[in-house]
Amino acid sequence: MSTPANIGYLYAGILLAAGFVFVLLATTVANLLAPHKATEEKLQTYESGETPIGSAWVQYPLGFYIFALLFVAFDVDIVFIISWAVIFKQLSIFGFCEIVFFIIVLTLGLVYAWRKGVTRWI
Repeated sequence: MSTPANIGYLYAGILLAAGFVFVLLATTVANLLAPHKATEEKLQTYESGETPIGSAWVQYPLGFYIFALLFVAFDVDIVFIISWAVIFKQLSIFGFCEIVFFIIVLTLGLVYAWRKGVTRWI
């Protein structure tokens, strides 16, 4: 005898299997129908119509990576702040003090990065 929860897992499993079958079927049909002959048009440069000069490898400044890490860190922190805001009334004054401390630490981190010049290129 199955319960509604077990039926839910069955439906999820069927949907997952159907998704896999659809992807495999679509990929197989596309490979069978796609032309495989390399033509002159396929080999032409299509990025802005310019012929590339030199190597495509470029070393980006370290500041770009550090700025990206700062963005990810602050983006994740917003998730914590939003989840805190959802249960704000249940946390009372202790929860408020925790989030104030959290925001102060974030602000100090941003000030430190700013003083080090990470955001100078913006």
